[in-house]
Amino acid sequence: MTLFSYEIFDAVARQGSFNKAAQQLHLTPSAISHAIAVMEAELGFTLFNRGKNGVTMTSYGSSIYPSIRAVLNSDEALQQSIARLNGLEKGKVKLGVFNSVCAGLLPDILKGFSAQFPQIEIEVYQGTYDDVKEWLRTGQVDMAFLSNNCRDEFTLTELFREPLLCITPMDWPEPPRGVMTPELMNGQNFVVQWDATDAEMRQFLKKYSIATERRCHVIDDQSNIAMVEAGLGISIMPRMLLRKCTAAVKIYPIQPEEDRVVGLAVQRPTAMAPAVEQMFHHIVEYCQNLD
Repeated sequence: MTLFSYEIFDAVARQGSFNKAAQQLHLTPSAISHAIAVMEAELGFTLFNRGKNGVTMTSYGSSIYPSIRAVLNSDEALQQSIARLNGLEKGKVKLGVFNSVCAGLLPDILKGFSAQFPQIEIEVYQGTYDDVKEWLRTGQVDMAFLSNNCRDEFTLTELFREPLLCITPMDWPEPPRGVMTPELMNGQNFVVQWDATDAEMRQFLKKYSIATERRCHVIDDQSNIAMVEAGLGISIMPRMLLRKCTAAVKIYPIQPEEDRVVGLAVQRPTAMAPAVEQMFHHIVEYCQNLD
């Protein structure tokens, strides 16, 4: 198999469609289909399940995908190294990020990086914690923002810590000294997000054995705030999401204080491509100067 066949496999896996992969690679759908068929004949097993709604990887395809991504990443690193030796700053960085960082930090980070390295292409992949972890495992992203609860699986470079805060509807009774405690939250209605997007809240509730009534299960931070604003419950969120909050909600510190730790993990820590290394240092430096 050739490097180009690996690129075709990767495009189909990412797009979930022969037609979309063809558009990405400027080929015809029949050329994509033929290339995959040749790969399957050479390997001796089926790589993709074909269906009316697109294609999905078989278990065999999924098992070899990380190795294919490793080959493609190595080639990208080689091309970037060659460009650096020629005095050029070129390359591509694929960055995985969860919602709060994507909205709260990433625009300024990317703006500053692009001004300094205009020849480096950046691809951003936004998803849940679980999405980002899977992209990093398989090599679909070069580096990823992750929270401290991923430290057992990945080596994290800590970027910053931020407190968790409690948000309530405007008609919520004022807590003593303007501080929320686990005792005051126990038994209350909570707006929660799904497991893959709200790990910090769930850890907090478990740590302090807080019983809750969970009536709203949402998937994004703005919906979370909107549900609290509508009076459907209280919630716990990191400070970053509430810095510029204009919703009609009350925001209280929590005692005992609990932090969310955000870090940066790299797919190949010992062999970062030049562009990835530039982005890594840029992000670390940016976060060192946060308020």
